[in-house]
This record gives sequence, C-alpha cells and structure tokens, in this order.
Amino acid sequence: MAETFGNGRGSQAWLKVSGSEDTLDPTGPCPCGGVPPGASFAQCCGPVIEGERRAETAERLMRSRYTAYALADGMHLFVTWHPRTRPESVDPEPWVRWAGLEVLDVVGGAAGDDSGVVEFRATWLAGEGRTRQRGEVQERSRFERRAGRWFYVGPEPGSPG
Repeated sequence: MAETFGNGRGSQAWLKVSGSEDTLDPTGPCPCGGVPPGASFAQCCGPVIEGERRAETAERLMRSRYTAYALADGMHLFVTWHPRTRPESVDPEPWVRWAGLEVLDVVGGAAGDDSGVVEFRATWLAGEGRTRQRGEVQERSRFERRAGRWFYVGPEPGSPG
C-alpha cells in the first residue's frame, strides 16, 4: 500500500508513485489531471483517498481510483469497489507507472443520482530502455451509490476495456 499524508493512514508528507522511485508532492498536480484541471492532489483526490471526504460524483470516484492505481494504493481500490463485484484482494502492479487519464464520457453519476457511467482512457508505462512498454486501458465503468457512497461496480458489458 502507498504511504499517504494526513491523519487517515499515515503521517508522511510524500506518496510513493507506482512504477518509479519518485514521490508525489501533495501540493503538486493530482495524477488524475485535477478537478478543476490542474488542481493539486491535496485539493482533488487526496481527501477522498484519505477518507476525509466522500467522492460527490461517480466521476470523482473514478478519478480517485485512477490516482490510487497511480500510487499502487490497493486499500482505496478495495473499499471503493462494490461488495457485490469486488475481488477478494486488490493489488495494483507496482511496476506500472500510470501516465495520464482522459475522461471520454460521463452519463449520470451526479451528486443526486444513484448510478452512473464514466468512460475513460488511461495510459501506462512499464520497464526501461529497450524493454520499455507503453499501453492504454479504455473502459466504460459502471458506478452505484449505496448509503450515500459511490462504488465502482465494473465495466459495462461490451466495454472496450
């Protein structure tokens, strides 16, 4: 699990970035691109990952989950996965460096909704030099809200992911 800042799961002011020796400055840009664009990790996904606030929308939850992948934070991924569909454990690949997120479409999932769909494309890098690989994941993800909290359910049937 990633070491995080704040009172939730750690007291360190730095986060280990998956797939590198780098650390994330909480005052630097959020890995998800930020809401609003360019917002810092501390202003965007940090409080959601730390449990200091809930994701208000399905898109915000999806962005926090992308950021959790970027930090290899399996705990956040596990607790935000719908209990009906989540695996027994969630262990992101620590050697994969997530390099960018693009939200392609959002249907529903607003603060007053109980379900929503977010389509995204995420790019990744792994390895170095001649063994370096690049790729992308594209998925149309389903989300549901239970007891006031958004959860990732899974890809929509026929999703490109």
